Amino acid sequence: MNGALTFAAQRGLVARYRLAIVDRPGYPPNDPVERIDFDEQAAEIAELLEPGDHLVGHSYGGVISLLAAARRPDLGSLTVCEPPAFGVARGHPAVEDFLERFPHAPADPRGYLEFFLPLVGSATKLPDPLPPEIEAGARAALVERPPWEAEIRFAELSAAKYPKLVVSGAHSAAFDAVCDVLEERLGARRAILPGAGHSVQRLGEPFNELLTAFVEQAELGWGSARSEDR
Repeated sequence: MNGALTFAAQRGLVARYRLAIVDRPGYPPNDPVERIDFDEQAAEIAELLEPGDHLVGHSYGGVISLLAAARRPDLGSLTVCEPPAFGVARGHPAVEDFLERFPHAPADPRGYLEFFLPLVGSATKLPDPLPPEIEAGARAALVERPPWEAEIRFAELSAAKYPKLVVSGAHSAAFDAVCDVLEERLGARRAILPGAGHSVQRLGEPFNELLTAFVEQAELGWGSARSEDR
């Protein structure tokens, strides 16, 4: 899914902030690509960032944001929402169960979505036929390098002085396990926002209020202070 749809519920924040929403290569409205690699896209995002920027990433984009943020110690803050960085939580039963399912994922767009959406807490009923943009997004997901292969640079991230926020949706023990590891190893603030499955940002105001309060505290020099929202 493209960035504008992913973060549609955050459009109202333009009244207070300048928003730069990225449509990743391979996803509509961009042209298809043969392969999507988180390391390559993290390097591209890192080059786009400016000192003091507040970087927010969801899902695969959250993995990319973690990798990009490790290159930019001059950020204002980092927020990641349910990044599938399962490599940081290997050995956890829910993570292992999640990963064992993927070798059996269908390779066609509709089959893949019907396999994947329930795994991330979505009860979305897919239209038939798939709208072109949804089909293109599924085809992009099918050529992504598995995000659990990402090597998260904890040393650089934990040493960076900007605050970090990790958000999950209380729908998946596997994603919770990843977020718990990130909270601990990054010294991050942790928030849990149930009700929208994997796409916590689609809750709108609850997420927006959390994010704006976090950004405001970061701009006041909150540093690496930790708190917890449960």
